[in-house]
Amino acid sequence: MKALLIAFLSLFLFACTTTDPFTGEQKTSKTAKGGGIGAIAGAVIGAATGDNAKDRRERALKGAVIGGATGAGIGNYMDRQEAKLRKELQGTGVQVRREGNNLYLVMPGNITFSSGSADIRADFYDVLISVSKVLKEFKDTSIRVSGHTDSTGGDKINIPLSQDRADSVARYLSSQKVSGARIQSYGYGSKYPVASNSTESGKQANRRVELELVPTEAE
Repeated sequence: MKALLIAFLSLFLFACTTTDPFTGEQKTSKTAKGGGIGAIAGAVIGAATGDNAKDRRERALKGAVIGGATGAGIGNYMDRQEAKLRKELQGTGVQVRREGNNLYLVMPGNITFSSGSADIRADFYDVLISVSKVLKEFKDTSIRVSGHTDSTGGDKINIPLSQDRADSVARYLSSQKVSGARIQSYGYGSKYPVASNSTESGKQANRRVELELVPTEAE
């Protein structure tokens, strides 16, 4: 059974390996990684539920196939959504980051809001319209909007401001026909810095709104 599972996973990963046209480096897609993780999980669960050795082997192989297909499907779905977002947001200043099957859109505060304000800048609406267009196409994701500040001013000011900014982005996405049932918003103030607050560049990096896109099948 172990040999068959290894062969199955190796073939699956090989089939989803591509060569980067710029570097010549071989890379395994998120689809393949998701499929591999799903296959392993499915095999473990299948093996644990069998009544005897033969039954466990059969259940493990069946679980690997089903788990691999499910994991690959989620990975492929997020691959396509990531590609669309990168295309739409190229040159806007919004960073697209991938962690596993979760996508993060990092919107710097200086291009999203005026200083001390929770009102979205007029020149940022087009960016949010582009984001909304992709979110409406890929409906099988939940959207977690989080607001973040630097450490200046303290929690009494920063937590409400960060919440108001997250709420502003969430409301605008809803106004663009992105289902409100998919959206949650949070204000964290200065709790989760991504850079040092001891420098101006660090403070600027910490002032941001992030959208985390999570496949609903993974929740």
